[in-house]
Amino acid sequence: MPVSYTGTVDVIGEGRNGGTARSTDGLLEHSLSIPKELGGAGDATNPEQLFAAAWAACFLGAVRRAAALRDIKLTSTSITADVTLTHGDDGEFSLSAVLNPRIGGVDVSTARELAEAAHQICPYSKATRGNIEVRVDATAE
Repeated sequence: MPVSYTGTVDVIGEGRNGGTARSTDGLLEHSLSIPKELGGAGDATNPEQLFAAAWAACFLGAVRRAAALRDIKLTSTSITADVTLTHGDDGEFSLSAVLNPRIGGVDVSTARELAEAAHQICPYSKATRGNIEVRVDATAE
């Protein structure tokens, strides 16, 4: 498979606990911090927020592609992505996600159909399939 694009980010310092993430093109630069809910300072972006933002942006693109393939004109799209980091009783960390796309210009049934199609198209959804628990709850606007 030919490579179309590779995003490269360097993380320096303490990683999620006080590190800095910088893209090689200089367009992304964020300090990192452990969330307050996990006992950290919570004063900077954390990896779960970055992953949620990336997945949500990609997923909306997939919703729009699914609509275009079906000749459906959308009036709006938005999404809330919740990525949860869980520290289990076994001491291991794991992720789960809930994607809540809101799709305008269609009924609820069509919104759900488009969201399910997007979940099959989106590279982030493909990458996580079978690896983490994911729920998609689409609504119409």
